[in-house]
This record gives sequence, C-alpha cells and structure tokens, in this order.
Amino acid sequence: MIVPVTGVFAAVIGILLLVLSVQVVKFRLKFKKGMGVTEDRDFQAAVRAHGNLVEYAPIALIMLGIAELNGVATGLVYWTGMVLVVGRILHAWGMLNGRGGTHWARFLGIVMTWLAILFTAVLLLWNVWKVYG
Repeated sequence: MIVPVTGVFAAVIGILLLVLSVQVVKFRLKFKKGMGVTEDRDFQAAVRAHGNLVEYAPIALIMLGIAELNGVATGLVYWTGMVLVVGRILHAWGMLNGRGGTHWARFLGIVMTWLAILFTAVLLLWNVWKVYG
C-alpha cells in the first residue's frame, strides 16, 4: 500500500521544516547560542515557528496517512492536506513577520491547522464506523 497524496504533503512540510530550521540556525550562529534563545524577538519567533511546526505536523500527517490507507476518498484527503499545508505556511510566515506577536497569518494558519486535524479525526471516525459499524 502506498500513500501518494499524504506523501506529497509530507514532502512539502519537510521542506518547510528545513526552511524554518535554517532560520533558527542563522540566529544561533549570529548570537553564538547553541541552546535556548536570547531576548531577541526575531530569534524567539523563529524558534517558536519551527517548534510549532514540529508539534502539529507529525500528528496531522499520520492521521492523513491513516485516512488515505483506510480508503477515505482521495479528494477529501487531498483538500484536507491542502488546508493543513497552507495553514502551516501561513502560521510560519505570520510568526516570523509578526515577530511572535499577533498577526493575521499566524491566527489564520493555526485555525486552518486545527480544522484540518479536526476534519481528519472526523473522517477517520466516520470511516471506522462505516466499515465496522
């Protein structure tokens, strides 16, 4: 069994993770800080943008992969994955440009991420109920 749809979203999120990792490494080198952060808001925002992706993306991708493997309609998996990826990109962009403060993209990104996770959870439960009733 393969999960081509989830695989594409995992690849895009993997690239986003590397982009955010580079941002953190740039600040670590600039401030010669191997662990923790300084008082610099941009450094703190970069670390949290990276951390937030690491906190949310794995469970969302695992859930999408299970949904795809369990036979949930490919279109539903695709559009849910699109919402997830766009949400993660918006969140990261909002974190970095808002310097960790309130930003419309950060807000919209986390809402999209939560909705993608919630919708995938509903899809998984619906699929199990439909198969095993």
